[in-house]
Amino acid sequence: MTELILLTSFLIAFAIGSNDASNALSISIGAGVIRFKKAVFLFGILVFAGIWLNGNKVMETVGKNLIQVNPETLGFSLLISAILIILSNWKKFPLSTHQIIIGSLVGNALASNSPVNFLSLFKILLSWITSPIIAVFISFFVYKLVEKFFLKIAFFKIERFLKTFLLISASLISYNTGANEVATVLGPVVYSGISINFFLLLSISSLLVFLGAYILSSRVIETVGKGILPLDPFSGFVAQISAGVSLFFFTLLGMPISTTYCMIGAITGVGMSKGLKTVKLGLIKKIAINWGLSLSLAFFLSFVITKIILIKFH
Repeated sequence: MTELILLTSFLIAFAIGSNDASNALSISIGAGVIRFKKAVFLFGILVFAGIWLNGNKVMETVGKNLIQVNPETLGFSLLISAILIILSNWKKFPLSTHQIIIGSLVGNALASNSPVNFLSLFKILLSWITSPIIAVFISFFVYKLVEKFFLKIAFFKIERFLKTFLLISASLISYNTGANEVATVLGPVVYSGISINFFLLLSISSLLVFLGAYILSSRVIETVGKGILPLDPFSGFVAQISAGVSLFFFTLLGMPISTTYCMIGAITGVGMSKGLKTVKLGLIKKIAINWGLSLSLAFFLSFVITKIILIKFH
């Protein structure tokens, strides 16, 4: 079972790269500030830094405070998560890996009669709701504020500033992908009691996030970077920095929140500042439905499969 837990957690790390790299890279690439290969290498380095320096609180929330991990069935729960994440990415729909992982873990815990801390679960659910809303408001007001600032600067200086700021904001999202997204999947692994070197676990996971981004992320990058709202470098910077600030705040609180939620919320906030008609609300609706279905399916499959395994082997 140890081998299955490690293999599935590494598969999810690969899936996180394929799906969540879009949140960090899509706007910079879509705006022509950085090329895909360079962006992915930057992403991989910052993911490792994030999980190493700031991942502990989120790992503790998911792996210790939310549920009591059942090592006998954890691997199957993580396998379900990985499959759903990869399938959603293949459909070119960005989703919250947190919803998939948390749904699977809670389904697994309830099926195996393991304790679930419903207060901790409520806090996580509340953070899922509030984080994109906060990102919308930050983005809306930052857009108005920065727009006034740039009106006082020469055009050639604005362009140079924006390229630098886009890379900084993309780096912030990348860092938090490690500190929050990757920490969410590694939390149950770390607290399951299996024997593995912690540094090696983080290193392999970060490498697989990089490979997932390099091989598969271009599909979701197209949806986030161009499909929701046409983004120029200025709008892209505002969206990324707003999402990054919201994400980093919740990461410091130890809350496993979605970079996808924050990124799409921030892009929507930019659209609202320009006029709601510029936002493709139909696509946002489809993404929201995809989130809900994925969460429900992850919980249901994890619950049922765990029950079957426990009945068969006990």
